Amino acid sequence: MKYKNADNIFPKKLLFEIRKFMPEGYVYIPPQSERKEWGSVSGQKQELEKRNSEIYEEYNAGKSVDTISEERYLSKSSIYRILKQVEHE
Repeated sequence: MKYKNADNIFPKKLLFEIRKFMPEGYVYIPPQSERKEWGSVSGQKQELEKRNSEIYEEYNAGKSVDTISEERYLSKSSIYRILKQVEHE
């Protein structure tokens, strides 16, 4: 990326306002393109949310953490984390 002189790009009034916050130095201005949220394109996020809510329902139906852990091939600590996470949503 090539640096550009702000005096050659921005209006004087805008530069005056920017210098109130940052009198000197470099400022990075990111592009406007919006990044998509993790898993939104592949559907992975929705799959995990579904799995986690199923785990929560199984636990509330009386299944033990040990049983869920074995059936889902997840650690007990992961099950506890999921239960806590879903409970606070």
